[in-house]
Amino acid sequence: MDSLDFLGKEVDVIIDRPLGSKHPKFGFEYMVNYGYIPNTISGDSEELDAYVLLVDKPLKQFSGICIGVVKRNEESDDKLIVIPKGKTISKEEIEEAIAFQERWFTHRLYLFQNNKG
Repeated sequence: MDSLDFLGKEVDVIIDRPLGSKHPKFGFEYMVNYGYIPNTISGDSEELDAYVLLVDKPLKQFSGICIGVVKRNEESDDKLIVIPKGKTISKEEIEEAIAFQERWFTHRLYLFQNNKG
């Protein structure tokens, strides 16, 4: 399944790097909850990663709607953008929220058409 196939779909995210935690190798702080979609495979041969936005407390798991996909130019390690059902977020707000990690990569952000943010 291509990462773009998740746009507009409800997904379950296992959070392995909760809000406020540190990256195990590079030491930067996660400004959002970050995890993966179980039973998927991404281009890096690991489970598909996901940013969980619009939640301001550390989580262990989350169910929400995939409203965006980050496709990095340098690698095939796509990232889903997942938010709570019924919420919206702008492209600019997404870029700002994920900049703590994505600022080191050039990428393209694909958005679900029904996200009115």
